[in-house]
Amino acid sequence: MNKKNLFALGILVFLIFVFLSYLVQKNLFTQFDFNNTVKLQDHLSRRFDTPFSVFSLLGSAEVSTIFLLAIIIARRKLKTFFVFGGYAMGLFFELFGKIFVKHPGPPYLFFRYDIPFDFPSSYVKPGSSYPSGHSTRTTFISVLLVLIIWKSKKLSNSQKTLLSLLVISFDVIMLLSRVYLGEHWTTDVVGGGLLGASLAMISFMFL
Repeated sequence: MNKKNLFALGILVFLIFVFLSYLVQKNLFTQFDFNNTVKLQDHLSRRFDTPFSVFSLLGSAEVSTIFLLAIIIARRKLKTFFVFGGYAMGLFFELFGKIFVKHPGPPYLFFRYDIPFDFPSSYVKPGSSYPSGHSTRTTFISVLLVLIIWKSKKLSNSQKTLLSLLVISFDVIMLLSRVYLGEHWTTDVVGGGLLGASLAMISFMFL
């Protein structure tokens, strides 16, 4: 897929995110979100509390930002720094959504994060949980990585497939952990994923 088509797809995915945000604002998924969280926590052992909590730390704004900067620096091209603009837009839309989309997060009885450490960003509580910042950041970086992998001329197709599967697996576990730990509803995660993916596809123009 060339960059123009990828850019157009990014715009389409962003519009889907906007439409989903409207539906979430209308409280159409309240029961769906609640049922999904209950089922997930009922079917997964509490032994996952700590591993998923580690993923919560890995998806923090601090760790994600450092990782993205490392990718940008490794590309060694000045225009690549514009990618950080797309990442910053993700943070903006995340805060915008959490301020203006009335969607309270899961009650404390669902909370399962069990590591006695938090980064400063975790203390920022705008009052709503939509969209998930972890999902936005992780999906943004994951989509960029997959696109970089498949554009590489140094890797074989089998290597590209393996690396892409590893990135996607990490992404899936991260998104799953958001709901399992009781930090976000399913719609928060889906919304964050759509936002991150759309901005990553748009930002790939600079790579």
